[in-house]
Amino acid sequence: MAKELQEGNCYVALTHDHLDSTSMINRVRSPKAGAIVLFAGTTRDNFAGKPVKELQYTSYEPRALQTMLAICKSVLENHSLTSIAIIHRLGVVPIGEESILITVSSPHRQAAWRAGEEALEECKAKVEVWKKEEFGGEEGGVWRANRDGAVGVRIDGDKEDKPAPGPHGPILRPKVLGERGHGPVVHLNSQQNGS
Repeated sequence: MAKELQEGNCYVALTHDHLDSTSMINRVRSPKAGAIVLFAGTTRDNFAGKPVKELQYTSYEPRALQTMLAICKSVLENHSLTSIAIIHRLGVVPIGEESILITVSSPHRQAAWRAGEEALEECKAKVEVWKKEEFGGEEGGVWRANRDGAVGVRIDGDKEDKPAPGPHGPILRPKVLGERGHGPVVHLNSQQNGS
């Protein structure tokens, strides 16, 4: 069952179920739209030269939905879209299956292409979703923020010690305080800031 939010022509959801591209296209379909663009992010079988068995996603769901909705509203306005819908899958996502669908509709195709790319980049940079790349065997897995190039925390095969939980999901980089909910924000006192 999906947890979802909808406001105006913006729809966002998180689900543990398989993603349905047809239903997402239908969410943005409109007689005012001359273009519908669908982006489907799928689980590939490798990362940095290592074979990937599967991905596992977790999220701080209430905050992630609010962030996704804010992204949708911004992208809708920036590109004069007809509609936008984003759904992200949580839990185990096997190789070849979709983890995110982004659909946008607009009067013209160029705006739809640009908006889809912007929505994806914003989701990767901001949404409170974390993924574990499971390499299998003795290799174990790595938890990381759901964005390209994010530093991960290695999880050994038999000793599955998840990263410490923070207020908005796992703390993946404990020494980087206050980074997008990955730990407490530390305020400098007067001795540290030279006052």
